[in-house]
Amino acid sequence: MNLYISDIHFGHANVIKHDNRPFSDVKEMDKALIDLWNRRVNISDDVYIVGDFAFKSEMDESWYLKQLRGRKHLVIGNHDMKLLKNEKAMSYFESVDKMMHVADQGNHIALCHYPMIEWYRSFHGTYLIYGHIHNRKGPTYEIMKNIDRALNAAACINNYMPVSFDELVVNNRLFQQEDKA
Repeated sequence: MNLYISDIHFGHANVIKHDNRPFSDVKEMDKALIDLWNRRVNISDDVYIVGDFAFKSEMDESWYLKQLRGRKHLVIGNHDMKLLKNEKAMSYFESVDKMMHVADQGNHIALCHYPMIEWYRSFHGTYLIYGHIHNRKGPTYEIMKNIDRALNAAACINNYMPVSFDELVVNNRLFQQEDKA
């Protein structure tokens, strides 16, 4: 099964406040993120991390990666530069690129950390799974919510765990419905 998540930000204290995450500190957040990941992911699952795996962490990125189940693929985000320089951590990834294309349940999907208004074959039914904006409902969100087949994989709107394509669709719909409440 393919699963998706972005903007995990392992080890990043400020993201707790930034995303209004329900954790008291980094230690609690990291433990919860690892536990949620491993409850959800099987060894044979492909997990697409759509950028920003860890940031400003006191722990080496490999410390996290060795604990996480599944075959991991990294779509590079703006906070992954330290990770990219960590040879040991990079050995945990099956693939690494700025953009990827996958098939999932008959759907064609483009993966990019950054939200885009148009992407390869966007006018031919291809989906975009992106991250970067977390749960911010600013100008970029206002544009992206109106683009068919664009899905935000941010951990903070997907229950802090990797999710399936179908769950991503539902979670994005629920997140947008908060605007109407």
